[in-house]
Amino acid sequence: MAFGKTGIDWRSTTAAVWRSNRHFLKPIARVDMIDPDSLLGIDEQKALLYKNTENFLRGKPASHALLWGARGVGKSSLIKTLLSRYHHYGLRMIQISHDDLHLLPDITDDIADNHQHFIIYCDDLTFEAGHNEHRMLKSSMEGTLEQPSNNVLIYATSNRRHLLPQYMADNMSMRDESVPAPDTESLEEYLSLADRFGLSLAFEPMSRETYLSIVDRLFKGKKVDRETLHTEAERFAMQRGGHSGRMARHFLNHYQMYL
Repeated sequence: MAFGKTGIDWRSTTAAVWRSNRHFLKPIARVDMIDPDSLLGIDEQKALLYKNTENFLRGKPASHALLWGARGVGKSSLIKTLLSRYHHYGLRMIQISHDDLHLLPDITDDIADNHQHFIIYCDDLTFEAGHNEHRMLKSSMEGTLEQPSNNVLIYATSNRRHLLPQYMADNMSMRDESVPAPDTESLEEYLSLADRFGLSLAFEPMSRETYLSIVDRLFKGKKVDRETLHTEAERFAMQRGGHSGRMARHFLNHYQMYL
């Protein structure tokens, strides 16, 4: 399928998403603009990603970025904050799923001549054994005869540092012996893909203190007893799998609906 020109006026469009079922790039009318100050406990990751993005916008050396680690601690939200901070400076974003990575060369061709700078965003980037999407991503980032476009970067999130299929993903020294070991060639391919992300940002599980700080921020202005609020928030997190910004937002919804 030929991708064709996007037909999007990027002067007025901030972001778009690829719709697989309809085979077109859809402009996003209501972009989820997230306030950078709403993300707590990830100041170092913020600073590094913002610096990389600012270099990109200024035509200075910048890297593809992989944000990996614990669930619900702000990886995707941090990427979304880039539009809040930099869309006035010409930053644009295109979201694509890992199932559609084969379209990357076509998308890149169609935006390469624009004056704007584009981040192609892939959320929850993991691969299944036997699938070859990672090869298209790897060659798009580096390894073809064509020089990469200087106005396109790829930012991705993943729960796994090396983007490995699930049976490869856990600590190799603790791997279940009943599961066949990955062959060396396949393992090297996934590792070489991860290496193409020049900026790799790790996200640790969220601390109890940071979780409760987010809860306090979400409940700011509401008449609730702080000690009781923290007790209920902690109980909610323990019942649902741990501390995270996502869990704090779920707790707010739960509180408003049932308490």
